Amino acid sequence: MQEKIRYEGKIPRIRRILIICFADVVNIVQGLPIVPAIRLRFPHVEIAWLVEEANAPLLNRLISLDRLIIVKDRCLHSWGEIGELRRRLRAFAPDVTIDLQGRFRSAFSAWISGSNIRIGFGGNDGREGSRWLNNCLVTPDAEHIVERNMQLLQHFGICGSSISFDLFENEIDRYCAELILSRCGLHGNFAIMCVGADVESRLWREERYAGVAEYLAEQWNLPSFVVWGNGCEQKFAERVLSGVAGGAAIIAPAVTVNEFAAIARRSTLVVGSESVQLHVAAAVGARCLGLLGATDMKRNAPYGEKNCSIQKANGSLRSNRNDRILMDAIDTTSVCDVCDRMLAEILESPQIITNFKKTTNGQKVA
Repeated sequence: MQEKIRYEGKIPRIRRILIICFADVVNIVQGLPIVPAIRLRFPHVEIAWLVEEANAPLLNRLISLDRLIIVKDRCLHSWGEIGELRRRLRAFAPDVTIDLQGRFRSAFSAWISGSNIRIGFGGNDGREGSRWLNNCLVTPDAEHIVERNMQLLQHFGICGSSISFDLFENEIDRYCAELILSRCGLHGNFAIMCVGADVESRLWREERYAGVAEYLAEQWNLPSFVVWGNGCEQKFAERVLSGVAGGAAIIAPAVTVNEFAAIARRSTLVVGSESVQLHVAAAVGARCLGLLGATDMKRNAPYGEKNCSIQKANGSLRSNRNDRILMDAIDTTSVCDVCDRMLAEILESPQIITNFKKTTNGQKVA
């Protein structure tokens, strides 16, 4: 790894560290593991996270985090907002800031905080002038974004740490998740279909989700819980449901990110395109199958060695960077095949598989 450091002073005793990642939730999820890693290295340091209000709820479940500094969504549009944020950050008085976004707004927030050590990305990851405002630049060489974020900590000798997302589930999350699943008639094993996407062109076609849901119901006796994140995604989820026969799928009600995390913990398998729900599910330990278009799979797949991803950016499609074309190249059969392999591994015992699966080689099993 090449590392460029403009800050050359001796590192003082560290009392407070400020992590900066305003938005979006996917970026926040991918940055979560740095907090338990810092806590392990500095047990007595106070760790705060600067975040927009809409993206704060998940961070309330981060065990190692001491404080949230919450700002209005899309703040810093006026001198008054800048002054107020500067006052709040100076009151916290961080010794170190860590800029996970690599944008001007996040680096500017680090600069006005008064911190002498401002860690951020160098190279292509440091964008929009952030390299001029952060004074300890790290050019990561890891492939996955979670591990690239972790490399920001090498300045403090934190390297090779096991990666933990450190999210807990409280009694309210547990109660809400179990109530939602009970009302939807999901009392045992079930799959989750994350049919939304952070970019519309990354949506997989609704009839293909419907085909996978029917396959999981027919072959594995596994109902699908179709989740969505906003009004547009809800309409898409309803179209998925309309293409599924025989009650093989159930559409989810509106849920918070923490309720979804609790639901994902109880799932057997999660299938979906790149979205907040997919990455949150991976962060809480659910087994995930990601469907990726033009996004670099090695960088942005759901994190975890037991998770899988499908991407058709090969052969004649390799040079095409169009999400829509690459998502359309993912066929239903390929997804069902990977689901079979994952479910066989999840269920482990051949006898459990035989009892759980409805058909084998097209024949009904007793």
